[in-house]
Amino acid sequence: MAEKDSTGSGTTADGLPTDVIETVERLTRHARRADEERTAGLRDRRDELLAEHGFEARIRSERDGDVLVCYPTGWLDDGEVVFDRIDDRSRAVERPLDPETDADWETIDADNRRIVDMVEERYGPVHAANAAAFADFMSNHHALRIADATADHVAEFRAEYFPRNAFPDDEQRAVLSESLEHVFEVVDGEGPPIEREADGSDV
Repeated sequence: MAEKDSTGSGTTADGLPTDVIETVERLTRHARRADEERTAGLRDRRDELLAEHGFEARIRSERDGDVLVCYPTGWLDDGEVVFDRIDDRSRAVERPLDPETDADWETIDADNRRIVDMVEERYGPVHAANAAAFADFMSNHHALRIADATADHVAEFRAEYFPRNAFPDDEQRAVLSESLEHVFEVVDGEGPPIEREADGSDV
């Protein structure tokens, strides 16, 4: 089993990037704690991420607790492992799901909602609507606090989530960069750089 990054490039020996493993584990933990609707969204996000790399997730129950196992898709048939297809057991990735270390997804989401409320109080409803969309993205797609957002998260939100899932009006689109700046001002005054389009528009 490939447990550590042995290549020095952020990818385990089995070819599954270490940041993907970390995200998949985090999404799985939060899915186990969230309500039914949130659980489905978190698991879908996890499964989509793994599918991009040719893997699928399964939970194995053991005496000491549940274990998250990520198998190469080629090993599975109708969801079951076909042992004759296993070429290298080290390609499977396992992570124990110790309930004592499970972070509370509801706490993360509540923290993000507080930021939305603060944005609305300081900057008004249009910026708050954009902040709420970013909070949904961080909570439901990455199970992370807004304070932990990276430049890659912001780029994904702007390019994919916001235009497809937020249903923004023209006013929201026009001020998206400013809204994101306000979000990070509220968090701690620091955050990823927010780039604006050359023509002054956002999306």
